[in-house]
Amino acid sequence: MKAVSVRALKNNPSEALRAARENPVMVLKRHRPEAILFHLDDDTLLAEEGIRRALATALYREQSLSLGQAARFSGLGIAAFIEHVSRLGIPVVHGDAATIREDTEAAEAWRNDSSSPTRAP
Repeated sequence: MKAVSVRALKNNPSEALRAARENPVMVLKRHRPEAILFHLDDDTLLAEEGIRRALATALYREQSLSLGQAARFSGLGIAAFIEHVSRLGIPVVHGDAATIREDTEAAEAWRNDSSSPTRAP
């Protein structure tokens, strides 16, 4: 395991990320462990059952990813991701009353469009 200071990480994050491809990197703040960087690729950690969904859920809950981004990252469709986070008690709609009203109208429009039978050209 390699160690880098917060200052070195700030000055050259690419170097720490390259090092994390080989082994985890310990980030030190005033010579004390502060964080660990792990490389995430599709062949190792992200390939483990449920890891993508758990990360997407956590990032969505913290509002670091939008609903669409989280659904794509998790590998679920938007409807399935909405059901997933709803079962966990995570609100799907965020914001003030005006934003919630707009989101509700958009969701209703989407539902109405998706429930309409498709017509052959």
